[in-house]
Amino acid sequence: MGCISTKGRGGFRRPCSCDRVLKAGRNVNPCAHLNYFSYSTVFQNQDVPPSNCSLYKKPFLEYYEETPLLVAVLTYMGYGILTIFGYLRDFLRHWNIEKCHVAREREEQKDFVPLYQDFENFYTRNLYMRIRDNWNRPICSVPGAKMDVMERVSHDYNWTFEHTGKVVKDVINMGSYNYLGFAENTGACADAAVECTKKYGAGVSSTRSEIGNLDIHEELEQLVARFLGVESSMAFGMGFATNSMNIPALTGKGCLILSDELNHASLVLGARLSGSTIRVFKHNNMQSLEKLLRDAIVNGQPRTHRPWKKILILVEGIYSMEGSIVRLPEVIALKKRYKAYLYLDEAHSIGALGPNGRGVVDYFGLDPKDVDIMMGTFTKSFGAAGGYIGGKKELIDYLRWHSHSALYATSMSPPVAQQIITSMKIIMGEDGTTLGADRLSQLSENTTYFRRKLHEMGFILYGNDDSPVVPLMLYMPAKIGAFGREMLKRNIGTVVVGFPATPIIESRARFCVSAAHTREMLDTALQAISEVGDLLQLKYSRHEQPLPSLAWMSEESLLQD
Repeated sequence: MGCISTKGRGGFRRPCSCDRVLKAGRNVNPCAHLNYFSYSTVFQNQDVPPSNCSLYKKPFLEYYEETPLLVAVLTYMGYGILTIFGYLRDFLRHWNIEKCHVAREREEQKDFVPLYQDFENFYTRNLYMRIRDNWNRPICSVPGAKMDVMERVSHDYNWTFEHTGKVVKDVINMGSYNYLGFAENTGACADAAVECTKKYGAGVSSTRSEIGNLDIHEELEQLVARFLGVESSMAFGMGFATNSMNIPALTGKGCLILSDELNHASLVLGARLSGSTIRVFKHNNMQSLEKLLRDAIVNGQPRTHRPWKKILILVEGIYSMEGSIVRLPEVIALKKRYKAYLYLDEAHSIGALGPNGRGVVDYFGLDPKDVDIMMGTFTKSFGAAGGYIGGKKELIDYLRWHSHSALYATSMSPPVAQQIITSMKIIMGEDGTTLGADRLSQLSENTTYFRRKLHEMGFILYGNDDSPVVPLMLYMPAKIGAFGREMLKRNIGTVVVGFPATPIIESRARFCVSAAHTREMLDTALQAISEVGDLLQLKYSRHEQPLPSLAWMSEESLLQD
């Protein structure tokens, strides 16, 4: 028996209708996990049809606590004040009262059509520049569990930076997508990449269709197909281009693309370049997706009402800004019911989810053949670069001749391909060790521990319990820059995100948990986060903490009468 969840009162994700806890805290359904009771408030849910429970083999728990009203009001006020002062500063710049650092058209080109609209940069020059020092920080070491950050200063309010020559050593890296810790310069992967460089060199200087198809590329694609459990696969040198250049090869005019509203920019760009009609459904909302599918089939194409040539659903495995996991069992059920195709982007989930590290399909225990196009990248869990597409042999053969990324892009660097091969074999256990299984287990433990501790501290987190992407809500614009700076002062490297990458009142810090993080590193980071949270008053959560007794009660005792 399985579980799903929907958004409940107070903004929390509720467990499924089969997770019912009586007032006495007993008669708990077996499908509930013990760790859920240790730090989550349990609600009854009447929004999800009980029939959907059969699609899930374990509880599907996600959290989206609503923004407190006072915090939302203050956030809007903060952006309003910044906007007013932005217009004032633009007025002063126009009259040369304040020095202008903005790029402008030359005087002799004043009669030309403007190359760009200056007003479009209003947000960049008046809001982003105030906190620009939190991004593009140069590092001078391997981006592993710890890294070295080059110190820099600005004497013109973040318009330009100068390096001081100093290096901040041993900064705990909580921002890289190094989920399994393969971003390293020692060990089996690094040694294999060095030997490969000696044999093939660093670059190929040709496309796959010309002189750039090496035996190591063939080996990589066969290994990826075996790892995913599909007939065939194809590797590409750039992850972003894997989406943006292959979706146009799969759909075109007369086709319909149904895209999750929080899909990555590469998926959005690929959909737009395809020339297909695009319709967006609410994030992870199966009712919204089904409504669009029904309308598409009933009404057909606009004006002509002819049937759509093809309907393609675009979703991601883990959404990198939300920390949420796609409701894949429901998506597959809908695509089968309405005869649509499914394109699954596993950039953040491949290697990071599932008992075998095979991504969200493995996580839910589903058949890979139920996903028509399996896409992913090697830039995260494998510590390399590039992307792949897996599926039926006919699909891959078609892409080899019709994908712009396959025909015109330089093929993948040989040492990068070797890095992927070695790390993937370690994950699969084909290196003769248990290192891969140990890393997968360590990542899961670190994720659970890190999320639980932050919940207990009173922070508002987004996403799924099992997601190594952990968004911590900041909300107010002034706290975006303050959080990043204060964390770096404590030797913690973090990523802070604001509008337009997130909704205007949902600015956040995004932590990425890695198997390379030790418990000591996580405790150090958690202590720093708690200190900064108290300093900036970020502990907004209003949910009640669970009873202490539930944290140590065994599952058997919870199931007793």
